[in-house]
Amino acid sequence: MAEAGGVLLAAYRLAGRFSVAGLKLLHARRVRCGKEDPARRGERFGVPGLSPRPGPHVWVHAASVGETNAVLPLIEWLVGRGLNVVLTTGTVTSAHLAAECLPEGGVHQYVPYDVVPLVERFLDTWRPKLAIMVESEIWPTTFSELAARNIPTVVVNGRMSERSCRGWLRFGSGARGVFGCLTMCLAQSEADAERFACLGVREVRAMGNLKFDVPALPYDEAARAALAAEIGDRPVWIAASTHPGEEEMLAAIHKALRETVPDLLLISAPRHPECGPEVADVFARAGHDVSLRSRAEAIRGGTDVYVADTIGELGLFYRLAPIAFIGGSLVPHGGQNPIEPAQIGCAILSGSNVRNFSGIYRSLRDARGALLVKDAADLREELTRLLNDDAAIADLAEAARGCARSGQGALAAVTEVLEGELEGPLK
Repeated sequence: MAEAGGVLLAAYRLAGRFSVAGLKLLHARRVRCGKEDPARRGERFGVPGLSPRPGPHVWVHAASVGETNAVLPLIEWLVGRGLNVVLTTGTVTSAHLAAECLPEGGVHQYVPYDVVPLVERFLDTWRPKLAIMVESEIWPTTFSELAARNIPTVVVNGRMSERSCRGWLRFGSGARGVFGCLTMCLAQSEADAERFACLGVREVRAMGNLKFDVPALPYDEAARAALAAEIGDRPVWIAASTHPGEEEMLAAIHKALRETVPDLLLISAPRHPECGPEVADVFARAGHDVSLRSRAEAIRGGTDVYVADTIGELGLFYRLAPIAFIGGSLVPHGGQNPIEPAQIGCAILSGSNVRNFSGIYRSLRDARGALLVKDAADLREELTRLLNDDAAIADLAEAARGCARSGQGALAAVTEVLEGELEGPLK
């Protein structure tokens, strides 16, 4: 069986070698769509955009903004120990976040595609002493290259849904060959830990979720005061981190809500800010008066939808809206992170498609700090109820805030393990 797994991994690696030309075409298309930085194209193909600093490096890889926010405190801990950190991500928005938030001693690069010569080039440049993968970033070629170089590889904040686990198990020994390359997985929950162990990770521990330890989203008080003055005493709700397909539902819901709350304002914060103009068009076509933050358009008296399509301001918008619907949950995406609005004290609503954050939502629901709805009609009903019940909003918000506080502690547990178990590689 182990031999069969090795054959599958070798086949994947070989296929990757023949995919470079196709990846160049894919990258060019993503550049045209605004999903890649053309000035940093080489990084996706393993060509460094920067030179390594003197001293040992740790490679930390996070998929996008949420994972980057979660791992920033861990990066600060690593840098505080005198280590250099090269953080890789795969999105333009996460690159902007890294540029603003990485501590001295940390640099950002775009992650190379999971192809042998590209990963080799990256590793030859940065020569990490340790590789840390955040949440569910599973890349077979990268893992095998790290193992071949005897570089310890740890998944932190490990997350593995039942659906993803079943998908990997279909590859049998091939999956065990991939996950067997890992040194350790520090998982979010016991359920996540069991799934990683089932897939072949040799050492697995449940640590809790690092996202509970992330400081509350920052905001600019002057900007908050300016928007609050434009809003006045109007009732407000926010639809945050929404995905395509949800805006159409939200446009209809908001139109219906305004029949009984005529001055109601919706702040729409799409998951991908670059889609702001398209999201604005969706609401405009539904008959809403829309203002767009990226165009510096004010919230006028007639504005009933404010599209918040800027990077790094979600903490500002959550502080303007007592009710927050968290997107990616009315469509089969898997949900988005509800901890951020919970920390700030929003009453949280979500659809039921939250497999990517199931443990967090379970904690919130047990604490009576979030409402999960079945569909758009159910969301409309709950919003109607909350908009007429300030006490219910306050109860939900306080329960969510308390749940967020009680979930803290994962960062200390993770750093203790890294300190104790990986002292040699971290020197």
